[in-house]
Amino acid sequence: MVVAIALKSISPVNVEERKNLDIRAGDVIRVHQKIQEKGKIRLQVFEGLVLSRKHGREAGATFTVRATLSGVGVEKIFPLYSPMIDKIEIIRRSKVRRAKLYYIKEKASREQRRGLRKMSLVSLSTTSDREAAEAEAKAKESAAAEEPAAEEAKAAE
Repeated sequence: MVVAIALKSISPVNVEERKNLDIRAGDVIRVHQKIQEKGKIRLQVFEGLVLSRKHGREAGATFTVRATLSGVGVEKIFPLYSPMIDKIEIIRRSKVRRAKLYYIKEKASREQRRGLRKMSLVSLSTTSDREAAEAEAKAKESAAAEEPAAEEAKAAE
C-alpha cells in the first residue's frame, strides 16, 4: 500500500534558494525589505557591506549589514529566512581574511576623525539678547559723552 504525503510549506520563503545564496562577510549586498505603513506594503532597499554571518544555515541564521547613510554608519541585522525580506542581491564579493569584520566600524570612525582633523577652527558665536542690550547702552553712553566735547571744539574755533 502506497501512501501519498503532501508536503506543506511552513514558510512563505523559498528556503532552499536562501540557503544556496551563500552570503559571506565582505560581500556588498542589496536587501529589499518589506515595510508595512498605513495598511500598505512598500519595499525599502538597504545596501551595504556584510560584516558577519551567524548560525550557518539553520532556521535562526542572521547576517549583519553596515551602510553609511547621510554620513552616519547604520547597521542592520537581518534574519536570513525572514518573510519580511523580499529579495537579496549580491552586488560585489570581496576576498576577506576574517569571518567577522567588526573592525570596519573602528576603521570608519577613524576615517571620520581624520576628516575632522583637516578642518580649520573658526570661532563664530551669536550674542544673547542681554549682551546685545548692554553693548547698545554702552554705545549710547559713549556717544552722549562725546557730543558736548564736539560742541566745545566747534565753539573754540
